[in-house]
Amino acid sequence: MSTADVALPATSRTRSARMFAWIVIGATFAYVIENYLAFWQGWPGVTTLFSGDFSVLALVQVLIYAVLIAGGVLLVQRAPDRGLRDEAETMKWIANFIVRAAFWMVMLIGIADAVVSFLRVEEMLGDYIGAEMAGTWNFNSNRAPALHLPLAGLAVVIAAFTRGIGFHWLALLVVLAELAIVLTRFIFSYEQAFMGDLVRFWYGALFLFASAYTLFEDGHVRVDVLYSGFRDKAKGRVNALGAIILGIVFCWVVLIMGMSTKSSLINAPLLSLEVTQTGFGMFVKYLMAGFLGIFAVSMMVAFCAQLMDGVADWRGDPGSHLHDHDDELAGH
Repeated sequence: MSTADVALPATSRTRSARMFAWIVIGATFAYVIENYLAFWQGWPGVTTLFSGDFSVLALVQVLIYAVLIAGGVLLVQRAPDRGLRDEAETMKWIANFIVRAAFWMVMLIGIADAVVSFLRVEEMLGDYIGAEMAGTWNFNSNRAPALHLPLAGLAVVIAAFTRGIGFHWLALLVVLAELAIVLTRFIFSYEQAFMGDLVRFWYGALFLFASAYTLFEDGHVRVDVLYSGFRDKAKGRVNALGAIILGIVFCWVVLIMGMSTKSSLINAPLLSLEVTQTGFGMFVKYLMAGFLGIFAVSMMVAFCAQLMDGVADWRGDPGSHLHDHDDELAGH
């Protein structure tokens, strides 16, 4: 039985909360799509319409916002009595899919690029892919579309057919990569720049991609002075308001500051396919800037899910995780 079957009757407040959450999610994806079209495909951008420079492409970008935002409104109107817990589960699925695809992406690309970097350092790359291609792969403008992009597509396909998120495997890979550095340095006196790059690449992904999952599991460290003494409804109110005021606003700040211009923190490395300055390191530094964008989008959806759960707790809907979490704390 779904949580909607036993939840309290829907009210205007619950419908407004659901509509707000889906509008935020729709606007987030529209912003990312507009960013790609404007800076990667050379489209004019929505802001050009406000300067009086009309173009069909800019109008299409406006329509993308309208369609995705209107889709969120229609989703609520078509199922006005859907439970908040069920809505939260749908949003969690979306966030988990994004993170799952990103996890497979960094694992596949990390292994593949590390192997290519090793062969390049040892001057063996040409033996496997040919001297001409090996020469072109010295530049990320060639390696990224030929190696990284297909693996990113494969990661999305794998994520569509898997359900678990293997953060424990990524943590293990970080440990093994660091162990390899220690063993090769102190036993074989061998160390290359790409080995440290691989550790940073995987560790950065582990830290940022696991944030949404940790939020769902209520695993973040709380600096709690008053919250633990609140009743469940008060906790729900705090969680709901905190998801809006602190969580959603913070994610929008990251997206706007990181993606508003070509020279922004996220866009600049991605557009230039930035690599490390070591010469023989991995060619994945630009992807690490993209980690921030994935973090912001996945956390935006996660905070919308927390908003749904928070409003449900505020109302006193069944299925709250607050009791379980309190019991775990009491057990410790």
